[in-house]
Amino acid sequence: MTPRLFAPHRRFGMLAACLVFGLTARGLIAAQPLAIRGEIVHTMAGAPITDGVVVVEGGKIRAIGPAAATPVPPGAQELHGAVVTPGLVDAHSVVGLSGYLNQPQDQDQLDAVDAIQPELRAIDAYNPQERLIEWLRGFGVTTIHTGHAPGALVSGQTMVVKLAGTTADAAVVAPVAMVAATLGDAARTTGDGADKKSPGTRSKAVAMLRAELVKAREYMRKRELADDTKRPDRDLRLDALADVLAGTRPLLVTADRAHDIASALRLADEFKIRIVLDSAAEAYLVADRIKAAGVPVIVHPTMRRAGGGGETENLSFETAATLKKAGIPIALQSGYESYVPKTRVVLFEAGVAAAHGLAFTEALAAITIDAARIIGVADRVGSLEVGKDADVGIFDGDPFEYTTHCTGVVIDGQIMSTEAR
Repeated sequence: MTPRLFAPHRRFGMLAACLVFGLTARGLIAAQPLAIRGEIVHTMAGAPITDGVVVVEGGKIRAIGPAAATPVPPGAQELHGAVVTPGLVDAHSVVGLSGYLNQPQDQDQLDAVDAIQPELRAIDAYNPQERLIEWLRGFGVTTIHTGHAPGALVSGQTMVVKLAGTTADAAVVAPVAMVAATLGDAARTTGDGADKKSPGTRSKAVAMLRAELVKAREYMRKRELADDTKRPDRDLRLDALADVLAGTRPLLVTADRAHDIASALRLADEFKIRIVLDSAAEAYLVADRIKAAGVPVIVHPTMRRAGGGGETENLSFETAATLKKAGIPIALQSGYESYVPKTRVVLFEAGVAAAHGLAFTEALAAITIDAARIIGVADRVGSLEVGKDADVGIFDGDPFEYTTHCTGVVIDGQIMSTEAR
């Protein structure tokens, strides 16, 4: 029997109808209220709520409180968990630029051609469909500060994204968050080793960075001249550093040795710029200076691959607790993992920190509200508060216990996962 074939116009009409139905269905899902119930709800904006509920509408948190006193809209979809937290925030990652295949085509986190490249934009390299994004999201991570990796004197820009969306523009929270710099051994090995543009010593590295900042300051002055014929042409490199000098965004300085940390603090004071210290394995040796300067620290991953040695030989499981006790703002990170699986998970980093001196609430804050503050997005994420983005993690027990699973993830009110991991 010959199968019936639809006429082209009929096929098009059915296809259009299907598309309209699909869009309408997605719209209904997006508009459908959601109630997330937890035996304990850690809002990170106050005391934990026992038998609490988070009510979500339109991608935002509309209400939060004890279940007995917080009305849930009729027809709301419901999720349940033993523990509910804000979506986790990874304060420094390279996921989306560094891919899980660990092959040249998915490794865009570092361009080793030149020592100083602040003009490189993370958003131009970010792949929102990278498999590592789904992997991290399954553990409750909903927001990451990602971009160009340590390994060059100035490697490029960073950005803040949600772990959702099929394009970088859909995922982005802050297209430019910081400019990434490195002081120490990694900054001295740019290129093929014989690259004459790379600093050969620490003093030259700082001198090169200082010279570039001086150049950017002069560029800023000339760009303000009334006579437009005397203004310099746009320079993307100097534009990026001018934003640092203007205080628009901080310089993210990866430094582990105490004397490299001191150099970063010296530069910050000299140019009156904001910096965020990254990794900072020996920060405990200069904690008083870091505190006096009011500089936050995104603490090194304690789960760094064994045998690294070198500048991180003095890292400690207790670094986060030590700095917290010294009154220094801290956050935790997954950092850059050079080998597969190419990323760590901040949930596990916080678990290690909680087992080595950080209180439970402090450890959770270091991957939620405190991380959000340091990367500049605390107005949207990091805590469960009315009006904030509905980013939520759901767990079947203490999030820092090894046997606990993440059983649900919500981003902007959309259920991204209900698979136990």
